[in-house]
Amino acid sequence: MEQEFAITLDWQEGFQFAVDFEQDGVAPLLTDEPPPLGAGAGPNPARMLAAAVGNCMSASLKFCLDRAHIEVLDMKAHVKGTMVRNERGRMRIGSLQVRLEPVVAPADVERMSRCIGMFEDFCIVGGSVKEGIDLAVDVAAAPASATAAPG
Repeated sequence: MEQEFAITLDWQEGFQFAVDFEQDGVAPLLTDEPPPLGAGAGPNPARMLAAAVGNCMSASLKFCLDRAHIEVLDMKAHVKGTMVRNERGRMRIGSLQVRLEPVVAPADVERMSRCIGMFEDFCIVGGSVKEGIDLAVDVAAAPASATAAPG
């Protein structure tokens, strides 16, 4: 079963884009590249990917723990990314390391083992990153009109 979703990015200035998630009630998010390329006014795409993986892993673990009737009192996720150069010298995200720190009652710690063994398989984003995502890119350049202004 396929489910489509869409987002729109609107260039603001420099390397800043307003990301419209096309969801009612969800405000746009400003993204930017860090200096010296951008102004660092928002997260860059590498950090957004790390956030997406960390959030998805956290949500998957939380969902499993909820289903197991294990109350999550608090949870933090730490994601560490490593930037590397590929064989052509282009920067890439070489690795992501996710550490989840759920806080549960002492009596529930041992009961978590089943969830710990299976939650990753249900994380859409993490699983997609691990397996590789089919990516197609199309550029449809449009000439500027006399009345159009950038950004």
